[in-house]
Amino acid sequence: MLLLPNVTDWARASDAERQEWEERSLCVGGIISVVYYSLLLGLGLPVNILTAVALSRLAARTKKSSYWYLLALTASDILTQVIIIFMGFILQSAILARQVPHAFIHTSNVLEFAANHASIWVTVLLTADRYVALCHPLRYRVVSYPERTRKLIAAVFGVALATGIPFYWWLDLWRDAHPPTTVDKVLKWIHCFTMYFIPCSTFLATNSVIVCKLKRGKRVDGHRRRVGKTITMLMAVTTVFTVLWAPRTFVILFHLYMGSASKGWRVHVALNLANMIAMLNTTVNFFFYCFVSKTFRRTVGEVARSCNPFCLGPSQLPANGGFLHSALKPLGLLDSVSL
Repeated sequence: MLLLPNVTDWARASDAERQEWEERSLCVGGIISVVYYSLLLGLGLPVNILTAVALSRLAARTKKSSYWYLLALTASDILTQVIIIFMGFILQSAILARQVPHAFIHTSNVLEFAANHASIWVTVLLTADRYVALCHPLRYRVVSYPERTRKLIAAVFGVALATGIPFYWWLDLWRDAHPPTTVDKVLKWIHCFTMYFIPCSTFLATNSVIVCKLKRGKRVDGHRRRVGKTITMLMAVTTVFTVLWAPRTFVILFHLYMGSASKGWRVHVALNLANMIAMLNTTVNFFFYCFVSKTFRRTVGEVARSCNPFCLGPSQLPANGGFLHSALKPLGLLDSVSL
């Protein structure tokens, strides 16, 4: 447990005691962060890779745009885990103690923000796709098809990389001994709007319209209208994102005007905890998919069995005894492929 001094003790303490408290809190907090991010990466990366393989199979079988959006979201989560959790938190902060060239840190900032932007705006695309599918079904059949979906996803990833370039000049939050400059204030506000306020407003508006549409359909039809599993997953993904990223957004704004992570240990600890909570968002989607979709669970089981030939039954083994050849054969279309 991280024990911190109260306000009275902090005010009466000498400079040496304050420095000792800061070093102790940052050290213990750093150990907790390293353990947390290591566990998160060790669990989340294999789970997301398994999710990506399963969704790629479902996308190839069903030709549904929703699966392509979920696959792109999973790919962006993998990039976030590799670039932010491994390169940013574990490699730079823990292993190298940020003793790396400034150009490397700034380049990592570009990649980190690009991965974040790709993740959130792919989710916005998925939200728009479900909105059009439910509220304008005839138009949806015309505008939504795999080729168009893949082009939109590629465009989002390209724009995400382009919008990450200005964050090359992002001020290091952990060592900002000087007051933020105008450029830093502009970048932080842009980050908060593009990563949280605008996407969450979009989620709130579209999800409200979808819920109202479903309730209106129930009143007109006179019976309960079935909520699609993709819409259920969409609601869960957007809600969890809104909750988990809220602490980081408000801590950044508080840090911008009220405190400094390098001078105040409370701001440092709050920012550290907010980052830990936000990064949890890269791991939870797999469990939502498994909980909601029987088709996804079945496909995950297929992927797991194809990776482990000893899990195949005698009737599934090839006549020549070749495990690998059987595992790589394309699987047929499932009886029920709706998500």
